[in-house]
Amino acid sequence: MVDVVIAGGGIGGLSAALACAREGGNVRLYERTTEFSEVGAGIQLGPNVVRVLHSWDMQEALAGIVAFPDRVQFRSAVSGTVLGELPLGADMVRRYGAPYVTIHRGDLHGLLVQTLGQYANVALQLSNAVVGLAQTEASVTAHLADTQQVQGDVLVAADGAWSVLRQQILNDGKPQPTGHLAYRAMVRQSNLPKGLRSQQVTAWFGPRLHVVQYPVRGGDWLNVVGIVHGHVQGDMSNWDQSANAADLQRVMAGTCAPLHDLIHAIESWRLWPLSIRQPMRGAHEHALGRVALLGDAAHPMVPYLAQGAAMAMEDAATLAQVLAAGGVFSEGVSAAAACGQIPALLKDYANQRWQRNARVQQRAIKNGEIYHLTGPMRLGRDLAMRALGTRLLDQPWLYGGGPIKVT
Repeated sequence: MVDVVIAGGGIGGLSAALACAREGGNVRLYERTTEFSEVGAGIQLGPNVVRVLHSWDMQEALAGIVAFPDRVQFRSAVSGTVLGELPLGADMVRRYGAPYVTIHRGDLHGLLVQTLGQYANVALQLSNAVVGLAQTEASVTAHLADTQQVQGDVLVAADGAWSVLRQQILNDGKPQPTGHLAYRAMVRQSNLPKGLRSQQVTAWFGPRLHVVQYPVRGGDWLNVVGIVHGHVQGDMSNWDQSANAADLQRVMAGTCAPLHDLIHAIESWRLWPLSIRQPMRGAHEHALGRVALLGDAAHPMVPYLAQGAAMAMEDAATLAQVLAAGGVFSEGVSAAAACGQIPALLKDYANQRWQRNARVQQRAIKNGEIYHLTGPMRLGRDLAMRALGTRLLDQPWLYGGGPIKVT
C-alpha cells in the first residue's frame, strides 16, 4: 500500500488525509501542536467545496453544524445603502448542486478529525512537526522535530503560509505583508440587540476598509471580520493576536449607524495581519518530485473571495483523485510499479490545480482593491453594483468549478 505522509493538521492537511484514506492510501499525519484545534473564526463555504464535502459522505454531519444564509448583501459602510444582493439558499442548490454555507472554523476542523477516526489506515500524531525532507527517485523522507525520520511514497506539505517545506524545495522567500489588518470576532447573537442580529452574509464597503458578517453554528453565533489598513510590529506569521477594540472603533467612526453599533457592541477582538504571495506562476509551485504543496503552503491568499479553505480542500480532493486514477492505491498494483508513477502523477495534480488557484488569488486581491475604493472611483463602483446586481456578483466559473463538477 502506498504511504502518504502529511505535514500539518489544519483543514488542508486533514482534508488530504481524509481524501487519500478514502481511496485506500496508508496515511500518516504530523501536527506540531499538542491538540487538534482551530481558533475562533468563521469561514464561508461556497457550493464548489460543499460538493467536495458531500462527496466525502459528510452531508448530514455538515448540515448539523453550519448556518444556511439566505443571501449575500453588499452595503455602503458610510450610508448603509444596499448596493447589491446575491440569493443563496435554494437558488445556489439549483444552479450549482449544493448550498452555500457558513461555519465556525473549529467546527469544520473537528468534523474532519472525527471523520478520520473511522479509518484504520490513518495515523494522526500530535506534538511533532515535519521540519525537513529528503527525496530520491524511489521515496521521500520526512524529518521530524523529535529527530525521527519517516519514509513514504508521497509527502504532502500542508504546513501553512509560512511553510518550512516550501522554503526547502522552492527557496522563494516568505509571504509579504499586504498593509491590511483583519480584526476578527465571534459573538452570540443572543448577546446582541435584536436589530444587530442577522442570518445573512453582509459585506460593508467603505473607504480603505470593509467589514463582513455572517452567522455560524446554526445561526446562534455571528462572525464579524473588519479589514482596515495598517501595520503591526512583531511576528507576522502569528495570525491570532489580541487586539484593542478602541483601535477598530476609531477607524470605523465615520460609518453608518448599524455598522457603527455592531462594532461597538463587540468587546473582544483578535488581530490577523494579512500576508500573501503573488498569484501562482506555474505548476512548479504545486509539486516537485514526490512532494505536493497544498493549501496555503502553495497559494496563500487574502480572504476577499472567501475561498482560502475551499481551495485547500479542492487541492486535497484533486490530489486523491489523481493518485487513485493512477492506480497507486489499487490492491493489485505492485509497490514498485505504483511508486514509480508518483512524480508524474503529482505533476498532473499540479497542472490541474495551479491555474484555478492563481485565478482565485488574483480575484481576491482585486476584490480588496474594489472594496476599499475612495473618492469618485467608490461612487462608480456603487453605481455599477446597483445597476448590474446579481449578474456582477454571481461567479459561475468559481461555484461551478473544482474537482467535483455540477451534475
